[in-house]
Amino acid sequence: MTAPGTGRGIGNGERAAEITTTFVGLPRDSFRILHVSTGNVCRSPITERLTRHFVTERLGVLGGGLVVESAGTWGHEGAPMEANAETVLAEFGADSAGFTGRELLDEHVIRADLVLTATRDHRAQVISMGHSAGLRTFTLKEFTRLVNAIDPATLPPLDDGVVVRARALVRAAAALRGWLLAPTAEADEVYDPYGAPLTFFRSIGDEIHQALDPVVTALTGVPARA
Repeated sequence: MTAPGTGRGIGNGERAAEITTTFVGLPRDSFRILHVSTGNVCRSPITERLTRHFVTERLGVLGGGLVVESAGTWGHEGAPMEANAETVLAEFGADSAGFTGRELLDEHVIRADLVLTATRDHRAQVISMGHSAGLRTFTLKEFTRLVNAIDPATLPPLDDGVVVRARALVRAAAALRGWLLAPTAEADEVYDPYGAPLTFFRSIGDEIHQALDPVVTALTGVPARA
């Protein structure tokens, strides 16, 4: 599950509709987070559904214009999530129901306000698609590192809406990117658990959880419950 590819599949608007509105014609007062991996059956589904789960835990609902989706650079269009990924999500209390894989399309990148990828290679592939994606595309762990350096007091309050706060967060992270480098190249990678035993899926789930926690806290202004 490491071969690169380009998006040529058919978009699945039904998953976006679960959160806010249809995939086509989203209102401008929305903020779309797109998680990207290779096959869209392991890492990006885990990240997508954990993001939804953690936001809901903090705010009581996933809404306010926030849309969370995923796709794969070599996506298995219409495929179910890997069983071990479903197990990991269940152990976090997150919902895996109704998931189907998608191949990454130009329109996904065009509509995304923030693209979080599993690896640097995925990030490069997204940016190579164009659409001025460079300033809003990060690896997940890269974005976490940048978010950790942002003073929450400099972000708009949640009273201004999660969309306004999220856009400010992305701008602040992009401004810091050239100043806060990863200690090693591998530090920004989430490795592919495809075909691995459940224990490895759990370790990847833990990595994703640790990376997402400060991101969701920054987005919502609400820390995780102890």
